[in-house]
Amino acid sequence: MSRKYEYAQKLYDEGDFKRANRLYEQIAPQFVGKPQGERVMFFFANSYFEIGDYNVAGYQFERFLKSYPRSDKAAEAAFLGAKSYYMLSPKYSLDQTDTDKALTKLQLFINAYPESEYTVEANAMARELTTKKEQKAFEIAKQFVKLGEYFVLDYNLSGIAALDNFVNDYPGSVYREEALFQKFRAASNLAINSTFRKRKERLDEAVEAYNNLMKDYPETEFAKDAEKLLEDIQEELNKYTELENLAK
Repeated sequence: MSRKYEYAQKLYDEGDFKRANRLYEQIAPQFVGKPQGERVMFFFANSYFEIGDYNVAGYQFERFLKSYPRSDKAAEAAFLGAKSYYMLSPKYSLDQTDTDKALTKLQLFINAYPESEYTVEANAMARELTTKKEQKAFEIAKQFVKLGEYFVLDYNLSGIAALDNFVNDYPGSVYREEALFQKFRAASNLAINSTFRKRKERLDEAVEAYNNLMKDYPETEFAKDAEKLLEDIQEELNKYTELENLAK
């Protein structure tokens, strides 16, 4: 057992993590409760990380922390466990379950070890994952608006609701400016295509959406498109007023 332990350590130190991992897998159960057990278990977990088996690495780092919560390696193990789940996070368009798990693990690490040497990197990873979740939520909302060009009522209403939720859920998002513009776009399309009974209320709501965009982003990159939409809204408001006067 001692020879296998020494050889596994030699392979690990040389960067041959795949062969070291196979040896650690054989000897790890025999070191449970022994002085070398903490060292073996950490290197076993990290060998999975180094060979890119992040699912197992995350699990093994969790086992290590449960077995050795006071270890000098606890902060590093917590960080690498969180980073394992970060590495599993898919591109924004796919299911974000692993992203959610990674964010939870990263936040737990940051809360537990705010002064750690790994905290800066952990915060950077958390920001990246949060932006990925924002992008997914924003793209879904934007798709509703796009579909609203063809199926006016349901999709524009869904788009407006989704964009409201997005702005509330991610107030500091890099997509916030475009989200406010897309809401104005959806509100405009909905208003212009509404029945006479609903039109005035929805036209006013579209103007309000425009004002919200311009209040927060007076130099918005969407100014040209927004102004064109506003002209259409003002034209419809004038028509509504004329029709309302005729109906009197």
